[in-house]
Amino acid sequence: MFCSTIIATIGRSSLSKAVNSVIDQSIKGEFEVIVVNDSGKSLPKAEWQLSDCVKVINTNRRERSFARNTGAAVAKGKYLHFLDDDDWMLPMAFKNLKEASIASEAGWIYGCCRFLDRHGNIIIDHHIGVTGNCFVQVMAGEWIPLPASLIRSDLFFLIGGFNTSFSVSEDQDLCRRIIFRSDLAKTDAIVACALRDSTTTTTDYGQALKNSIISRDTILNETGSFSRIIKSVTSTYWHGRLVRAYLTCVILNLKRYKILTALSRLLFALTALLSAGLKLCSKKFWRGLLRSHSREGVF
Repeated sequence: MFCSTIIATIGRSSLSKAVNSVIDQSIKGEFEVIVVNDSGKSLPKAEWQLSDCVKVINTNRRERSFARNTGAAVAKGKYLHFLDDDDWMLPMAFKNLKEASIASEAGWIYGCCRFLDRHGNIIIDHHIGVTGNCFVQVMAGEWIPLPASLIRSDLFFLIGGFNTSFSVSEDQDLCRRIIFRSDLAKTDAIVACALRDSTTTTTDYGQALKNSIISRDTILNETGSFSRIIKSVTSTYWHGRLVRAYLTCVILNLKRYKILTALSRLLFALTALLSAGLKLCSKKFWRGLLRSHSREGVF
């Protein structure tokens, strides 16, 4: 089976649209849909529940990372696809993603994700446009939306799935741990749509930033992380981002009174700084080092 779509839900009315957007994909017979009901109550009856490719399992208010891991545990696909219950796939999405997977054994395959506001207006078509070893990009700023992504199931289970201690930034953490071990592949097609409503969101972005730094620091403990990340630097800007990534972890460990770890992170930051050479004379390097990285319109 090509892929398994896991939809963790709390029973929102948008669930049917999400499920049907997968059922209607063109590669019939090559996917399954696993709906993980984490609402603590029965889901309303819906026609999609009669589909042979849909399975419903229940968790009980365990939050989305646990629910997603539970769905992944029974999945049969070579790739895992995680869709929120208020997101939806566009026609031909799986066909485009499958074509991108044919020539690559990348652990993470992605396409463009279209973000819309609650009125249906397009905010941005989000696509980072990179492939291969993109470790520095995902460690130091870039974010790839889950709805537009396929993740190789063997790697997902190798790293232990989603970190259930994270209530936010769990998708960013997962991407970093996958890309530490494997590469990115892409299709340029728009494959998924997601809502972004700054007036109703419950996401704690302050906690998201803290979790992101903790995630980064944990992965930098892995043997070979510096070698992997330095090889992924593709521009002067990203060299600056690399140094900044290590320095944020210096601060984190000093706050935690982990002095030896802070010194280790500082040593790697200085090594990266020295390896920059003439890049130190570039404004792009210092912009990467001194400014936060963001993509306008996504948040």
